[in-house]
Amino acid sequence: MPVMHFLIRWPDGVEANCYSPSTIVGEFFAAGESYTVDDFVSRSREALCIGSERVREKYGFACSAALDQLARIEEEASRFREARDARVTVLALD
Repeated sequence: MPVMHFLIRWPDGVEANCYSPSTIVGEFFAAGESYTVDDFVSRSREALCIGSERVREKYGFACSAALDQLARIEEEASRFREARDARVTVLALD
């Protein structure tokens, strides 16, 4: 399956390279766009769960790397829940 990485910048300026087992993330994010933290987490959850299911359909098991990535995103995002105007920027998709 074609994997995709998406480079993001958290509201505090920290950058992270995120993994998806599928190009589906390209349907949820655009390079150069920023999203509220809640919207980013929601989009990530949907995209990574779809990607994991695509792996299940092809190989018979879910993609644990996608689910691990989602857990990291959710954990990092929890630091910004109180900041209403905090945004996550998608720097690149590849």
